[in-house]
Amino acid sequence: MKSHLTNPIFPLLSQIAGEMKTEVYVIGGFVRDLLLGRENKQDIDIVVIGSGIDFAHAVAARIEGDVPVKFFKSFGTAMLRFQGIKIEFVGARKESYRSNSRKPIVENGTLADDQDRRDFTINAMAIDLTPGHFGTLVDPFHGISDLENRIIRTPLNPDITFSDDPLRMMRAIRFATRLNFDIEPATFGAIARNSGRISIVSMERVTEELNLIIQAEKPSIGFNMLDQTGLLKLIFPLFCELKGVETIDGKGHKDNFYHTLEVLDKVAARSDNLWLRWAAILHDIAKPQTRKFVPGTGWTFHAHEFKGAKMVLPIFRALKLPLNEKMRYVEKLVLLHLRPIVLAEEVVTDSAVRRLLFEAGNDIDDLMTLCNADITSKNPQKVKRFIGNFEIVRQKLKEIEEKDRLRNWQPPISGELIMDVFGIPPSKPVGLIKDAITEAILEGEIPNDYDAAYQFMLKEGEKQGLTKVN
Repeated sequence: MKSHLTNPIFPLLSQIAGEMKTEVYVIGGFVRDLLLGRENKQDIDIVVIGSGIDFAHAVAARIEGDVPVKFFKSFGTAMLRFQGIKIEFVGARKESYRSNSRKPIVENGTLADDQDRRDFTINAMAIDLTPGHFGTLVDPFHGISDLENRIIRTPLNPDITFSDDPLRMMRAIRFATRLNFDIEPATFGAIARNSGRISIVSMERVTEELNLIIQAEKPSIGFNMLDQTGLLKLIFPLFCELKGVETIDGKGHKDNFYHTLEVLDKVAARSDNLWLRWAAILHDIAKPQTRKFVPGTGWTFHAHEFKGAKMVLPIFRALKLPLNEKMRYVEKLVLLHLRPIVLAEEVVTDSAVRRLLFEAGNDIDDLMTLCNADITSKNPQKVKRFIGNFEIVRQKLKEIEEKDRLRNWQPPISGELIMDVFGIPPSKPVGLIKDAITEAILEGEIPNDYDAAYQFMLKEGEKQGLTKVN
């Protein structure tokens, strides 16, 4: 392992360890990624047999320039940055837990104690940095074997591991999803048995792990595991309501749970945008509430896009997701997600495309990505027809955008100008005239320019009994 420790910080840590006559190890994710051949340029965790804070200060004193050390005395941890990499130092410790909290009681310990408290075998491996043992792998739980076999397993009894710190259940699924590993059966069973313990974890921490699962290459893997273990029903019950197929008169609708996961995976293959992925997750969230069987027609989900858009705020609030422009972006995509599909089914008129551009604005490309992913029919002819029509819609969008410049468009006549021209205060006629100008441009009655809109404004003013005064 010595040849793999290429960062110049490691020889420095070794030298200081020799001078301070203490043992020092690099541990956790850095070691795991090193053995997986994955580059980790973000953080390095160091375990010191002794005071991590004292050791961090000694390291900072030897690095050229003024290197600040952030330390947290109550936790016995310290952090500094070296060449842009965050390096965290902690004294080796052992932990014990109370049943009502995932915050442990911490005591000083040995390296073995510190490895015992780690979440998974692949994160419990350490590399010795002490002079004379530099580069030696310390792997008491056969983590390297689990890496080779692509297995997630806890170092100790998984029931105790997950009961003590239930967030580790989410982390197990996150690692399995992002690394494309399997969770070892005993460990997986323990997650299912202890799923109820997730209630003692703050929703912020749960959602942080959920977002990391969503950002995986194929997030459906994680959602299926969350569902199988019972965690999903506890943290996101509305999503579970999408499951199942109801059949009446021999007609059944699609299972919207698995359809949504298919859409999510297709979006993930096209975009790293977390919030576009959330729009995929929520695009059909209101289908259970709007589902209706109409004899002679079959299943309908009338207005599920409108109801779904209204559900975004309470869902974001419950999951402690940001209630800002990211939420509004998801609301918009959920609301509009049927529009390009409807266009693809019908004759594509310029006015319909103008309206779509007007409402979607700069999010039109993301909306088209979502809608394209939403085509998941098992009928290959239907899919082929939809995709063909979709390309017509894309081309129309491009043509209208180039001609009419409607992306993030604001009408060329403002309310202030209307009031000034007709000498009127803020009132209903101002809004009626402005709306009429917008409609005329979207319908193609007048071009999207100031002069045409100004003349149209004057005519609309006459209809309202107004006279130009300025």
